[in-house]
Amino acid sequence: MNSTQNKKIEQVKETTMIVGIDVGSEKHYFRAFSWRGIELTGKPVAFSNSMEGFNSFYNSVVELMQKNELKEALVGIEPTGHYWFDLGQFMGEKNIKFVMVNPHHVHKTKELDDNSPSKNDRKESSCY
Repeated sequence: MNSTQNKKIEQVKETTMIVGIDVGSEKHYFRAFSWRGIELTGKPVAFSNSMEGFNSFYNSVVELMQKNELKEALVGIEPTGHYWFDLGQFMGEKNIKFVMVNPHHVHKTKELDDNSPSKNDRKESSCY
C-alpha cells in the first residue's frame, strides 16, 4: 500500500462515524455507519437541499454520534453536478470533515453489494 492509501485508511478510527450522502437536486439521502460497517441509521434518511434541511442533517449526525458515543464524523459525498456546493459549504462552516467519492466507484460498489445495475438514491448512500 502506498502512503496516500494509508493516510485515507488512518482517517477512520474506532471513534469515527462514517456518513454517506447521495446528493440530489432537491433532496439528499444519508446513511451512517460505525467504523466496522454497522449501520446506525436503520434506513436512509432524507433531508432537503436547503438551510433547513442541512440543519436537520447536522442535528441528526450530532444525535447519532452522541447516542453511539462517537467523537467525529467523516462524510463521503458523490459530487453530483453543482448540487453539492451548498452542502459542502455548510459542512465546511460546521467543521465536518468530508471527502469526495468517485461516481464510478460508487456505481461499482453498489453493483457488487446487491448485484443490480439499477440506480436508487436511497441505496447509493450506503456506498460512499
